[in-house]
Amino acid sequence: MEVDFSNIKTIGFDADDTLWVNETYFRDTEEKFAELLEGYETKNKIDQELFKMEMANLDSYGYGIKGFMLSMIESALDLSNNKVPQETIAQILELGKKMITHPVELLDGVEEVLFKLSGKYRLIVLTKGDLLDQERKLERSGLSQYFHHVEVLSDKKESNYKNLLDHLNIDVKEFLMIGNSLKSDVLPILNIGAQAVHVPFHTTWAHEMVSEDEMVNNHLKLNRLRDILKYLDN
Repeated sequence: MEVDFSNIKTIGFDADDTLWVNETYFRDTEEKFAELLEGYETKNKIDQELFKMEMANLDSYGYGIKGFMLSMIESALDLSNNKVPQETIAQILELGKKMITHPVELLDGVEEVLFKLSGKYRLIVLTKGDLLDQERKLERSGLSQYFHHVEVLSDKKESNYKNLLDHLNIDVKEFLMIGNSLKSDVLPILNIGAQAVHVPFHTTWAHEMVSEDEMVNNHLKLNRLRDILKYLDN
């Protein structure tokens, strides 16, 4: 589609599954969690119950690995009727700790894109998740030098974006958001009058899925982040 980014002065980047790999590790951990509880329920049932527990806990725990760990423990207790061994609880905690300490794996082309755009645009990170964990990942990524501001949001709704852009004195007409989630990185941005670019990741958390009714086509969709340079690096 035809896009006009000539007015853009500030570019926001999502972090997880836009700058570095994230959802893959959650899926791998879900597989191991199901193996730990295979004596109580089928894998499909375990997956369903864990997702329901995550959704029920979002308001209390927010997004991120720590909330995921607590939801796994609660699910294990529920699925086992409180009979799960302490050893299994310890194994679940270890799964979460391995996720937290996992090396940061940058997606293809990320540093090249940030290097080329940082001289022309104000770059910021807008991500959901646990503050400590996201700060840790950004530090390990080696990408901090490219960003003027980093914001870890409790959610990515229109109000969250509006409040942050106002706080940073960013005109919505001069703002572009780049991310892998239509629900979090594209739809709310378009609704407040800014522009968005969708760069899908091969794996998407069920909570980030959108229905056919919510699908829009008034934004740029790219197969890889590096392709944004065709529209901005000029």
